[in-house]
Amino acid sequence: MRPGISITLKPAMRRRLAVLARDRNAAHKQVWRAEIVLLSAAGIGTNEIMRRTGKSKTCVWRWQERLMQEGYEGLLRDKTRPSRIPALGTNVAERVVALSQTDPPAEATQWTAVMMAKAVDISASSVHRIWREHGLQPHRVKQFKLSTDPRFVAKLRDIVGLYVDPPAHAVVLSVDEKSKIPALDRSQPGPPMKPGRAGTMTHDDKRHGTTTPFAALNVLDGTVIGRNMQRHRHQEFIRFLNTVEAQVPRRKTIHAIVDNYATHKHPKVQQWLARHPRWTFHFTPTSVSWLNAVEGFFAKLSRRRLKRGVFRSLTDLQAAINRFVAETNNDPKPFVWTAGPKKIIAAVRRGYQVLDSFHEDEGSCAQNKSQDGRRSG
Repeated sequence: MRPGISITLKPAMRRRLAVLARDRNAAHKQVWRAEIVLLSAAGIGTNEIMRRTGKSKTCVWRWQERLMQEGYEGLLRDKTRPSRIPALGTNVAERVVALSQTDPPAEATQWTAVMMAKAVDISASSVHRIWREHGLQPHRVKQFKLSTDPRFVAKLRDIVGLYVDPPAHAVVLSVDEKSKIPALDRSQPGPPMKPGRAGTMTHDDKRHGTTTPFAALNVLDGTVIGRNMQRHRHQEFIRFLNTVEAQVPRRKTIHAIVDNYATHKHPKVQQWLARHPRWTFHFTPTSVSWLNAVEGFFAKLSRRRLKRGVFRSLTDLQAAINRFVAETNNDPKPFVWTAGPKKIIAAVRRGYQVLDSFHEDEGSCAQNKSQDGRRSG
């Protein structure tokens, strides 16, 4: 044995090592480490231990020393080694973060990892790591639109009030249409999904016309009144209103939530409302279509039935939409509104504050540039 190394095992330690050496579920490297220690404690020489375990002399010595220094636990883990690649300085990460929030120098709309790596002189994987650590995603952009309706707050409170506390002896309907849905048929049949492969479909399609489904979502019980139309003019909208009028009990008043599409405000529609006094229209604020509950139904229709659907004719498409409406009415879910008006109003105000501060910064930058230009001139 190596000079200065003396291994004497207590019975409990010997049993633990013997169990580890026979454990078929243990890591192989832990097994031969235990064997080295057991052979060393039995007084077997280094050369014989090397022959039995197939390890080098330095390896045998290393684990003999490790046991003496750290005990049984030292055999179960490897010591960490310093990385061969030097760590990036904090100034590098700060520069990547700062550049990511500016426009790229090339003719591109956003930074890519390769562009950033070339600009900062680091690897693309390092750029990805810095972006993850700081929550930056240059490839993504979220859409938004703030309403400029002067009666935004009043309309918001009116519609949310209908959702949260509907009037007694009344029906609250969310009404809208999804215009020009195409009946798409694929040019070739696609193989279905199977283990290890996703379903496929051709990138091109055959078009067989379009349809415009109108829908009225009953907020109280989740049922839907639907009808397919060829177009979405005021004539079709009035025909749909007549359909709803025939299906809602006479004793009920009707509060209809609609958006600001011109068809909904057409003079002929206003005349129809005058002839049907139990109807009341509640218009959403401009650019706030998400406030209309029926948009959720149309989103579900698109996601579950239309997006990957194959329709060989316009009739097939209309029949599929009608079946989807029927399935929805077989298991309806009442619409539940959860966001309070105060929370929405506060979010809109914060949005305007961010836009105002952004425009102020842009204006000050433009003014400084113009002043610099005049000085240079």
